[in-house]
Amino acid sequence: MTEIQNPTPRDAFDLLLAGNQRFVAGTPDHPNQDAARRTEIAPSQQPFAVLFGCSDSRLAAEIIFDRGLGDLFVVRTAGHVMGPEVLGSIEYGVDVLNCPLIIVLGHDSCGAVGAACAALEDGATPGGYIRDVVERVTPSVLAARAAGKVEPHEVLAEHVRHTVDLLLDRSRVLAEKVAAGQAAVVGLCYRLSDGRAQVVASRGVETAVPAAS
Repeated sequence: MTEIQNPTPRDAFDLLLAGNQRFVAGTPDHPNQDAARRTEIAPSQQPFAVLFGCSDSRLAAEIIFDRGLGDLFVVRTAGHVMGPEVLGSIEYGVDVLNCPLIIVLGHDSCGAVGAACAALEDGATPGGYIRDVVERVTPSVLAARAAGKVEPHEVLAEHVRHTVDLLLDRSRVLAEKVAAGQAAVVGLCYRLSDGRAQVVASRGVETAVPAAS
């Protein structure tokens, strides 16, 4: 596989999309996963994308996008909810490591989204810090319902879009990078059944995959 030096946001998106297509087709290349790559990147890292996704065990980033060591700067939390440490990690990937692309990755059957929906319907909020996760997802569920979107895939897409907008609203670093054309943020919804990642939001780059309604 030919690697791209100093990729643009579009280049980085195309690399990820191509990897996901290989994964879906069952023909992965498994790039950058050998001892030579391990030795090559030991002194420093130059990932081409930041991936901010859900912690779900079925969402292993390097596998579903067919990438390897040093390719992705990965930040994951349940329901891809964010706090200062998450924003700081993403800003590090973009501002220090010069990643031109930030991916927000959600998925169907997300426990955090399901728990937020259940809490609104019957008041069954979990205890401990899980409650904090659910409370951070709740605004997305409320926004979806206000727009008449009640199907699980619609609520998920709204949560991903809300996260994309929240990143740019809260981080001046990311907003300035996107405005200058130096970075882009793309929201993807991943389907567990077939492994396909579909674009639902894009800021700063034109995506080849139509955004979901």
